[in-house]
Amino acid sequence: MKKLALYGKGGIGKSTTASNISAALALAGKSVCQIGCDPKNDSTRLLLGRNCRSTVLDTVRDKGDAVTYDDVVHTGFAGVRCIEAGGPEPGVGCAGRGIIVALQTLEELDAVGEPDAILYDVLGDVVCGGFAVPIREGYAEDIYIVTSGEMMALYAANNIAKGVRRFASRGKVRLGGIIANSRKVHNEEELIMAFAKRLNTQLVAFIPRDPIVQQAEIRRQTVLEYAPDSAQAEVYRQLATRIWESTGSDIPTPMDFEELEAMVYHYGSR
Repeated sequence: MKKLALYGKGGIGKSTTASNISAALALAGKSVCQIGCDPKNDSTRLLLGRNCRSTVLDTVRDKGDAVTYDDVVHTGFAGVRCIEAGGPEPGVGCAGRGIIVALQTLEELDAVGEPDAILYDVLGDVVCGGFAVPIREGYAEDIYIVTSGEMMALYAANNIAKGVRRFASRGKVRLGGIIANSRKVHNEEELIMAFAKRLNTQLVAFIPRDPIVQQAEIRRQTVLEYAPDSAQAEVYRQLATRIWESTGSDIPTPMDFEELEAMVYHYGSR
């Protein structure tokens, strides 16, 4: 069983990438479960065709110990099992703590089971507190970082690599690689390839910026559903295949900010 997690800067396209990976794996005949770890509960929106109406935390608040499997597991496109951890109301409670409670509840219910692949889509660019649970507690073993060639996206990716390195010494978690979600930054692919090499990992995929992604999103669909014969759909299929066939992963070697800044300047000014 593949136990995967996607991290990256907020707004970098993790959920879109995660949903298209899940869809591609499912269409290839794999059983897949995607778990959104974001209070916005929108990780599985493109798979369900709507925002999830019943998150784990909402259901726990409403039903307490009477929560059932059917309350929190929803079937999406291509049979992907979709779960949203949920979170507190804005300004109330701790979203990180919410992830801890949600994942513990799923474990008690045996809601995830034994699919071929579990994919955790984790909030934002932090790997502390509850947001580190998929890494710290061994829920996920192969971490993929989604980034662009923008400075702050790479800064977040480097910080995540620091977290992965810290937890790698305690268990099986490793960095599976970097997924580049293009923003058409100058020399972007070359920069991210150099960044991945410096982190002692690989560039798993370079996803080009294509308006078909937004066209699919406004219809609340993955690209695999909306335009299965498109070039962009093939990019996601190839990414899913590389992740599925990957047999190795790395302990990253993150850099300090000054080195990262110099790297971005070098490629950005050429």
